[in-house]
Amino acid sequence: MTGLSGQPLSLEEQKQLAVNITHVLSLYGSIVDSYVIEFFTDNLWEKLPYSWQAVLTDLPSPQLAAVLLEKGKPEEVCYSVVWPLSLLAFKATAHTLAFSRTPRGRGGTSANGRPEEFRENRCQSSKLNPLFRKHVKPKKQHEIWQLGKLSETPKAAAVVTVGVFPFKGHLSRFLAFGLGLSVTAIEGDGRLVDMATKFDRELVWALEKEQARRAQVDGVSLRGPSHVAGWVDPQAPWQEFLLPPRLLLTGLHACGDLSVALLRHFTRCPHVVAMTSVPTPPGLYGYPLSAWVAGLPGHALSYKAREVACHAVEDYVLRLRSESCVLRTHCYRAMLETLIRAADPAKRRLGVQTINKAHQLAFEEYARLGLQRVGLDSTAPLDRACVDTMLAQQQNIVAFFSLALLLAPLVETLILLDRMIYLQEQGFQCQLIPLFNPSFSPRNLVLVAAKAGLDSVLSTLAGED
Repeated sequence: MTGLSGQPLSLEEQKQLAVNITHVLSLYGSIVDSYVIEFFTDNLWEKLPYSWQAVLTDLPSPQLAAVLLEKGKPEEVCYSVVWPLSLLAFKATAHTLAFSRTPRGRGGTSANGRPEEFRENRCQSSKLNPLFRKHVKPKKQHEIWQLGKLSETPKAAAVVTVGVFPFKGHLSRFLAFGLGLSVTAIEGDGRLVDMATKFDRELVWALEKEQARRAQVDGVSLRGPSHVAGWVDPQAPWQEFLLPPRLLLTGLHACGDLSVALLRHFTRCPHVVAMTSVPTPPGLYGYPLSAWVAGLPGHALSYKAREVACHAVEDYVLRLRSESCVLRTHCYRAMLETLIRAADPAKRRLGVQTINKAHQLAFEEYARLGLQRVGLDSTAPLDRACVDTMLAQQQNIVAFFSLALLLAPLVETLILLDRMIYLQEQGFQCQLIPLFNPSFSPRNLVLVAAKAGLDSVLSTLAGED
């Protein structure tokens, strides 16, 4: 990851950035730690500085996106009123300290808002052989092409991919059939392993059919991946599938402790020479990993902070810009929480089963379904005046959630810094690269590590369109 100079951050600069982020989170962590469903029960709006309330109250969603979440030049932002310096500083600091998601020199965006590879067909990547596009959504096509080409670079004899879900072996299939690599794909769910194996057979059948018509299909191998049903434990030593010499470990959106397992096996297993990982915020064992971050005052992150860091700010900005009716569900769920606690104060933050198209329902119907889902009486009449008063707060709830999302990239940056510092503490080279098109695939930061020769991987990336 590069700094303002365009050069990679040194270890000391990474440590200072971690210090700065922990300081900011110590000041404003109560926002990111708050549950928006408790907006009414815990009076969250009144916990904001009064000067913030004054400028954010009833601010339209498109303006919230423009003046708060989107990172633009100050002269490009139009404020309807004068904002307090504390809120301007909060916004500027959050944008400045978070890692950038903008790739450098890796292709543009076409007129339809998608990467250039979808210029001709918005659902089919021009870079990916049609054989590898079956069952794969456009976003995943973009990701497996980019990560696959990156995984091709390290001089490894074999590749181990971890976590087939939700890609059902698409990455491992491209690496094996498309790039001719020796691939072992590990997935904990045997049903997904069976599905991935089925898709492999479909591809081989299609390939053989094509070869019967022509002499050969360029750039496609008949050797597929080996699928293994198994668990990669971050606390356990490497298993038999990590024993072949010179392995590359790779994971695409490996959730929770799975991405941490990749890091631990990379550092501990002598056979693993390189790693590429598109991580998500960690689970039980994932943070902190580095001794440096563990020693920082205020480094602890709540479960809620890690959960917020999983949200894609770019997707929420699109909802704000379009004033999506889906935004109403924030208010509905917070109102439902007041009804739940009124009926039974011991019930807090219950997991309410998803109510289909909740934003299209009247609140009365939403409340009836929601109360049923948590086993409470849904027949009691609602106080209409109280309902209307809370509904009138919808835009303030959206504003509060937007403030939390503004901090989400800082939480993610701190977690990724911790992982980078951890790898360097172990004596290994690493870099964080914004690999995917962020408007198309917001979770686009890829952690690349090697025990030797990381420069060759990065030089290959620099040469990509």
